[in-house]
Amino acid sequence: MTGPRAEIGVIGGSGFYSFLDDVTEVTVNTPYGAPSDSLFVGTLAGRAVAFLPRHGREHHLPPHRINYRANLWALRALGARQVLGPCAVGGLLPEHGPGTLLIPDQLVDRTRSRVNTYFDGEPRPDGARPGVVHVSLADPYCPQGRKAALAAAAGRGWEAVDGGTMVVIEGPRFSTRAESRWHAAQGWSVVGMTGHPEAALARELELCYTSLALVTDLDAGAEAGEGVSHAEVLEVFAQNVDRLRDVLFDAVAALPANEPRTCPCATALAGQAPGIDLP
Repeated sequence: MTGPRAEIGVIGGSGFYSFLDDVTEVTVNTPYGAPSDSLFVGTLAGRAVAFLPRHGREHHLPPHRINYRANLWALRALGARQVLGPCAVGGLLPEHGPGTLLIPDQLVDRTRSRVNTYFDGEPRPDGARPGVVHVSLADPYCPQGRKAALAAAAGRGWEAVDGGTMVVIEGPRFSTRAESRWHAAQGWSVVGMTGHPEAALARELELCYTSLALVTDLDAGAEAGEGVSHAEVLEVFAQNVDRLRDVLFDAVAALPANEPRTCPCATALAGQAPGIDLP
């Protein structure tokens, strides 16, 4: 496509794009419908970056209604090959309290209604028919992206938790206390609502995907009292958004060049027949 291009995509963080230089708002049409919002393309630390508000700039999309396929496709269509996905999560363990930054290395999917693949064999509106493809998601996050995120946090004096499992629930409600205790009993670290299917779809598009999980609360089973509230989440997020933005921007600067990428993400479709042309 013509117009502004980006090498790195960031999903989430409405308003983060206001810190970019020479921002251009770009509308991207995809075979899967419209993304959550326009994409905002600009430069940061000499890198061309496209920001996409995950929930829309007015935060009008709940987690289960986000068009994840369109979002990831739009970023790739603009040229992005590496994607950072900051998100707010609940801590499942007492040591992962509010204000913790965790860079997960594993993912558990407990969503129900989300379309989580491009390769369902069903014809698209443009007539293209994707094949049936099985990508490996044994390690759902890019190792190079995780390294950049951890180094960026350390450089800002915010030692992030290196690794852990994010369990993704359907939402938009929070977990019951029994669900939260079950999640913790499995040894999982944090719980969120948006980390899947982002990671899986990114892998199907051979994108590098890295999550930066900010703990805003202890989940219902990890604390006494009435459990988490939306107001509490917003308050803790607001307290930490500036340093999360700084870490995110430093991670953008630290990501390796798109070509050549040597991580497994770049060859996820090798030897398979996707049946559709990736943008």
